[in-house]
Amino acid sequence: MIFDTHAHYDDTAFDPDRDELLSSLPAKGIFRVVNVTASEESLTSSPALAHRYEHVYTSAGLHPTEIYDLDISVLSRVEELCLDDKTVAIGEIGLDYHYPDTDTVKQKEFFEAQLDLARRVKMPVIIHSRDAAKDTMDILKSYHAGDIGGVVHCYSYSPEMAEEYAGMGLYIGVGGVVTYKNGRRLKETVERLPLESIVIETDCPYLSPEPRRGQRNSSLNLSHVVSGIAQLKGMKMQEVEDITLDNAMKLYRMTE
Repeated sequence: MIFDTHAHYDDTAFDPDRDELLSSLPAKGIFRVVNVTASEESLTSSPALAHRYEHVYTSAGLHPTEIYDLDISVLSRVEELCLDDKTVAIGEIGLDYHYPDTDTVKQKEFFEAQLDLARRVKMPVIIHSRDAAKDTMDILKSYHAGDIGGVVHCYSYSPEMAEEYAGMGLYIGVGGVVTYKNGRRLKETVERLPLESIVIETDCPYLSPEPRRGQRNSSLNLSHVVSGIAQLKGMKMQEVEDITLDNAMKLYRMTE
């Protein structure tokens, strides 16, 4: 069985067949899914999905590119969601400096406030970091993020930095990019890290693995990610499934 630690099934890409697809997952080897919030709207839509399907859970948090029109007081809604028994993490939160109009000051304000919230409510964090390697690492170190717990999702930096995150006690999220010909850096990261530091994710509807690259992604494609990791580690696919599922359960503090 496979645990999809990061998905976005409330995205409009799934409007045509969301119920049919989500209902089919357990019978097709997908044990659990965490549907991750990003926007203010998803603070409503993601918990609704989690309560509709037994195998779906939600996070609570605001993505760094979704906070520009918001006041910090919106985090009271995030904190309310933490009381929901299907909420398992704060995220996705972090920094994204990819776009030219980036407000780094406001991104850091929301990132740090949500790290404070995670510590207060005793939940792990789901970290988004794009083109912001140093600032992300510096902030996570200053907040002793290993004590909070969490995952650096859709990991895209160096193997050396991944080892540093793993040494802090954080997991590394690996998805479809590990199957790409131009995914050499992530492949090197997977080769160097112990499997006990890796969790599997889709980030669907994005980042479909080969041979479905360019198509809408879903948890049903995770067998290709498992296969890619197994080849890199010289392991059987079943071993990869078992260990990464156990990692995901530990990440999200699930006992059954």
